[in-house]
Amino acid sequence: MTDQADPAPLGPGTLTWRYFGDTRMLLVGPRAAVLQNMLPALGQGVLDHSVFFAETFARLKRSAGPILNTVYGGPRSAATGRQVRDFHREIKGTMPDGTRYHALDPETYYWAHATFLDTLLYGIETFIRPLGEAEKRRVYEESKVWFRMYGVSDRAMPEDWEAFQAYWKRMLDEEIVAHGTARYGVGYVTKGLPAPPKIPAPVWRAVSPPLDAVARFVTVGGLHPRMRELLGLPWSDADERRYRRFAAAVRRAGRLWPLLPEAVRYLPQARRAFRRARASQKARRPARARR
Repeated sequence: MTDQADPAPLGPGTLTWRYFGDTRMLLVGPRAAVLQNMLPALGQGVLDHSVFFAETFARLKRSAGPILNTVYGGPRSAATGRQVRDFHREIKGTMPDGTRYHALDPETYYWAHATFLDTLLYGIETFIRPLGEAEKRRVYEESKVWFRMYGVSDRAMPEDWEAFQAYWKRMLDEEIVAHGTARYGVGYVTKGLPAPPKIPAPVWRAVSPPLDAVARFVTVGGLHPRMRELLGLPWSDADERRYRRFAAAVRRAGRLWPLLPEAVRYLPQARRAFRRARASQKARRPARARR
């Protein structure tokens, strides 16, 4: 894939636009980030090159914006995607077994993208509504358009939805491991959330227990069972029942979701894209229709 011909961006008619920037996706927790770091090459790249360990939440915030803008950037989507790609050019090194890794290896880069697709599908079905097979195929085809925005070879990308399902099963069964980077990423599940700057220690000790409990519940509940198994995170049948009740309550509340302000329902990148789309639609309307 070269930079010469930009692919057409995703737009208002896509399910990805409709759901990826929905704030209910935040309830999935760090599923994608943890999964990414369970691929040895990717986890090693983060370990060797990232500030993830020094400023975890700031790093996640900086990463999320460009990814969202690759989906919602309209004519700028491909340029943003190439910027995201170029951030990774120097992320390379040697694995503990002596093999080389590079963040732009197509298999490694595609895995990172695949975790966002998985999280999108999981988030929709868990907290918003079930998806039919045709809709899953549609989201998968949209994910192929999205991936091509990065200007990275798509040789590792499965041809269709059925092939992706086989790929996903193989990756979970055979390729992911409990890499130290992934373990660190869920460390607060057992150790508690780090105290934010400027909050006095006595205050944090008083308010952190309920916050830790919520973070633990959302994080571990949002992980794939295979991830919990590899990372050694306890999750009982009772926990699973509570999580399912929680998810069902969120889905039921979805009937009221359209009544909330857009600023509550969508992340800023999505809201800006929606405003652009509405303005463009209004500009294309014949003058007589605008009267």
